[in-house]
Amino acid sequence: MPSALYLPMLLLAASAAAGAAAATAAGDPSAHEALFDAWCAEHGKAYATPEESAARLAVFADNAAFVAAHNARANANNAVAGGGGSAPSYTLALNAFADLTHDEFRAARLGRLAAGRAGATLRRAGESVYGGLGGGVAAVPDAVDWRKSGAVTKVKDQGSCGACWSFSATGAIEGINKIKTGSLVSLSEQELIDCDRSYNSGCGGGLMDYAFKFVVKNGGIDTEEDYPYREADGTCNKNKLKRRVVTIDGYSDVPSNKEDLLLQAVAQQPVSVGICGSARAFQLYSQGIFDGPCPTSLDHAVLIVGYGSKGGKDYWIVKNSWGERITVTAALMTILFAIQFAPSVSGPMATFLV
Repeated sequence: MPSALYLPMLLLAASAAAGAAAATAAGDPSAHEALFDAWCAEHGKAYATPEESAARLAVFADNAAFVAAHNARANANNAVAGGGGSAPSYTLALNAFADLTHDEFRAARLGRLAAGRAGATLRRAGESVYGGLGGGVAAVPDAVDWRKSGAVTKVKDQGSCGACWSFSATGAIEGINKIKTGSLVSLSEQELIDCDRSYNSGCGGGLMDYAFKFVVKNGGIDTEEDYPYREADGTCNKNKLKRRVVTIDGYSDVPSNKEDLLLQAVAQQPVSVGICGSARAFQLYSQGIFDGPCPTSLDHAVLIVGYGSKGGKDYWIVKNSWGERITVTAALMTILFAIQFAPSVSGPMATFLV
């Protein structure tokens, strides 16, 4: 079973302090000034004017109150023998997004999974559909963690560019390449952003299926080192487009809401999925098994790199693309989603033909 992940001590302390402050002065930003100053120092935040700093302090105080209220419910549930209540089974913290309103967070990090060009759909008729393993669910291990097999690259950061789809796609290709060849190579999201323009729209949004299709048609994809990420749309470098370091033969789609098939796919390799990350709790997630709220509109792409079970709860291990700086908070988390996915499996199609 994958081990639990933990936040740095400062963030845990900040969460506890936020709880105490919010309990006495939830509506008073000045009560959070010392905590806010410590948070700014930890995250390297500085603001252009005193007015902007005051506005961010007010947002921070509101988030601190939200974190404290959520964690009080979670802790009360944990105090009950075996949990089992309706309260959340995960906690929140004042992470790197704690000075953003939820609307600002969604605008910066979510909402651009669907491709921006006319004619783009989550799945096109005639695409290969993943049929599962011969033995079905009974054939898969109780737990899988592809990190332990060295099939997952370090956490990357998409920044304010809405190209989560490219990070999800490269992660899946990196994983299957490691499994098939024994070599873990970090691949170029920027190549997909700049050059994959048939349906995908770079920082404006895209879908993993079209990225896989582009890599197949191009005969491969370049490395991140050779074609580095710039957090912006750019002109396709056609010379580097020809540097086909890693290849795939094709891909298969896992039907939406078929959790048994998704489980079988993840048992074979890391899998690209679309999720809804627009719940406010997702913005400030800290640790534990995220079991909701889970809206159903797809607005973010991630990579499932394993699964397991803890305390009677099944979960997926998800690699995000929001940077190492926020670690567990939104980078590589042990998380449980209601299955409202549009998954894709990259790699040689023959692997999944039945």
